Amino acid sequence: MIRVCIAGATGWTGKALVAAVLKSQTFELSGAVARQSAGRDIGEAIGFSRCGVIVSGSVREALAAPTDVLIDYSHPTVVKEHVLTSLKLGVPAVIGTSGLKPEDFEEIRLEAESWNLGVIAAGNFSITAALAKHCALLAAKYLPHREILDYAQADKPDVPSGTTRELAESLARVRANEMVKPIADLIGPKEARGVCVEGTPIHSLRLPGYTLAFETAFGLPDERLTIRHDAGTSAEPYVAGTLLAAERVRNLKGLVRGLDTLLFKE
Repeated sequence: MIRVCIAGATGWTGKALVAAVLKSQTFELSGAVARQSAGRDIGEAIGFSRCGVIVSGSVREALAAPTDVLIDYSHPTVVKEHVLTSLKLGVPAVIGTSGLKPEDFEEIRLEAESWNLGVIAAGNFSITAALAKHCALLAAKYLPHREILDYAQADKPDVPSGTTRELAESLARVRANEMVKPIADLIGPKEARGVCVEGTPIHSLRLPGYTLAFETAFGLPDERLTIRHDAGTSAEPYVAGTLLAAERVRNLKGLVRGLDTLLFKE
């Protein structure tokens, strides 16, 4: 059995992961972290029957129990601290929380390498989202012009999403984006063209009635290609990919970015 501790265990994705782990024949829940529910049984805290795992207020406290992998779906302001603590305690990590900056990932990479441990981070652990990203990377080899649209509910705090930031960074490694009209040459507020991440404009919509989605739009004269992924209203799409990463991370060293990297290794 793979013993996992889940940080952000009472959150939207955390609850779905706890439920999946409690039913699993492969994973065992060794700990749960959620500050507002600290001291409660995690099963009870998410509306299930009691399971015997008490919620901790910190990752350090939770990892006092023998643990093979930390899965973090907490908050952008604390995830880096959680992962660095986990690595120092000898536990590899899977990061599902979005909002980390490139310099945060670089610090995590260096720490993981120094402890000879693995970390897998993805802006989106949906397997179908990983397929959409993979197809966009394939298209970028042949199409020079692109932009990204990033959709989410009105209260999502991070912009652009971790999914689209990761996508833009990956696209830049395939091919530089070519802007027909450089943003610096435009008339009017430059912000109207979105935020440029590694050369690709990203436009973030945050409105009631929207759920998570992203699309990569490619354009050529007289034709265009759009590769889009839409998620539903539950966290179920992210469970299988996250648990796949939890299985694989124990055999890795250093930082791996993106679920597609695991699925489509060259």
